[in-house]
Amino acid sequence: MFRFEHPYMLYLLLIVPLLWLGQLFWHRRRNKKLGASIDENIQQRIMPLASKAKIWLKLSVYSLALIAFIIGIANPQLGSKTEEVKRKGVDLMIALDISNSMNAEDLSPNRLERAKRSLQELLTYLKSDRAGIVVFAGEAFVQLPITTDYSAAKLFLSNIQPDLIATQGTDIGNAIALCLKSFDFDSPTSKSIIVISDGENHEEASISMAEEAASKGVVVHSIGMGSAEGAPIPIYARGQRLGFKQNQEGNTVVTKLNEEMLAELASVTGGIFIRATNAESGMSYIFDEVERMEKVEIGTKIYTDYEDRFQYLLLPALILLIIELIIPNTKTRWWEKLFAS
Repeated sequence: MFRFEHPYMLYLLLIVPLLWLGQLFWHRRRNKKLGASIDENIQQRIMPLASKAKIWLKLSVYSLALIAFIIGIANPQLGSKTEEVKRKGVDLMIALDISNSMNAEDLSPNRLERAKRSLQELLTYLKSDRAGIVVFAGEAFVQLPITTDYSAAKLFLSNIQPDLIATQGTDIGNAIALCLKSFDFDSPTSKSIIVISDGENHEEASISMAEEAASKGVVVHSIGMGSAEGAPIPIYARGQRLGFKQNQEGNTVVTKLNEEMLAELASVTGGIFIRATNAESGMSYIFDEVERMEKVEIGTKIYTDYEDRFQYLLLPALILLIIELIIPNTKTRWWEKLFAS
């Protein structure tokens, strides 16, 4: 397996074409000024040792040295061996509600952002467990397949916004069904689903899907986002709040947390329900429940040892720089015997 230890250093390669463009610009400008004041024949008499070819030859050698040096400091590495590491963990699927009601601001800054911060907290807690993300509103789709790459999970999580799904609603049942499809039931790992929603469910299949999850040994935990008093749903455009969502009669829509439905959803499978607040997301309690689940060994082949290869580039870079230094800028007899200028 090949990789660069410091891949961001490769951006320095952009210096090379800039050097050539700068040299070309300088060369043309210089020739233009000389041509405007001195005839070309006179130039050759005044500067008989000038060599245009050597200027470009020196730049070519210098560019090769610079390319080798930059790739060298990026430190190319080759994986020298693989090792199978046994890790114990569980499989988690997170169903995150991104419907319009999650924009309500009875949690700070709003329900969805508070939920995303809670998930960031959970991903910080996890060690060797596998996790995936399903987002849902009126429809559901897999935002992140189940993985142990928590960095990727955090990246995908940061990009979640309500406009990812055009069909509005809160179909929790569909989200649970998609989470179940994401599990590998041939694997003996313990499995759990964490539903994060305000519970304003407009479909009837959520409890039946929770029962199906329980029949497969999957525990469903739920976190309620919002307050019992509820809050209006703000409408924003270009960062400015224009007002609040209204129904067909022109009345402001107030969205409330449905604790009963979310609590029943969890109790059917033996899970727990937590209501999030600004002070406590409840994710620590969920993590404690996950930690109590039976951990199963997962074998994963990973590259564990890399050998540096920078020395094979830095030495040629040094040699090329020395060659560039000894190439004369002007015509010389001994040089003319080797290269035509």
